[in-house]
Amino acid sequence: MTGEKALVIRKMREDDIDEVYRIEEDLFPLPWPRRSFVFEVGNTRTTYAVVATEKDVIIGYAIGWFVEDELHIGNIAVRRDRQGAGIGSGLMDDFMREASTREATYITLEVRASNVKAISLYRRYGFKGVAIRRNYYTDSGEDALVMLAELGEEED
Repeated sequence: MTGEKALVIRKMREDDIDEVYRIEEDLFPLPWPRRSFVFEVGNTRTTYAVVATEKDVIIGYAIGWFVEDELHIGNIAVRRDRQGAGIGSGLMDDFMREASTREATYITLEVRASNVKAISLYRRYGFKGVAIRRNYYTDSGEDALVMLAELGEEED
């Protein structure tokens, strides 16, 4: 373990938003408005927002919403220079634990149909493609693949 950076995942705070928004703007052609992040951090009823850090530097984040027995993942993002280092998996592990803690029965998300890396990550967590949302992404007209993972289905 010598030389490895310790990944810490914690709840997103208001003072994280500037760095989170820098990552958002860099990664997405149509970034969420900054005010959306401010709202989500303050929405403790349904929002689950976390950041991934190494040595107190934010390198990724994830936002989802718990409604009834569902977790809907809105965004998982990892800084470009840290992609492929397991950060997305760490964020997914955290979401899966929280979904289990809250006794969610399923998790849903939309992903760009062309985002092979993300789709591969989600499949490793048991997600299956269940629908296509045509022309979902307004910046490109690209379709979204709707994915679903059912939880609590394992046999003893």
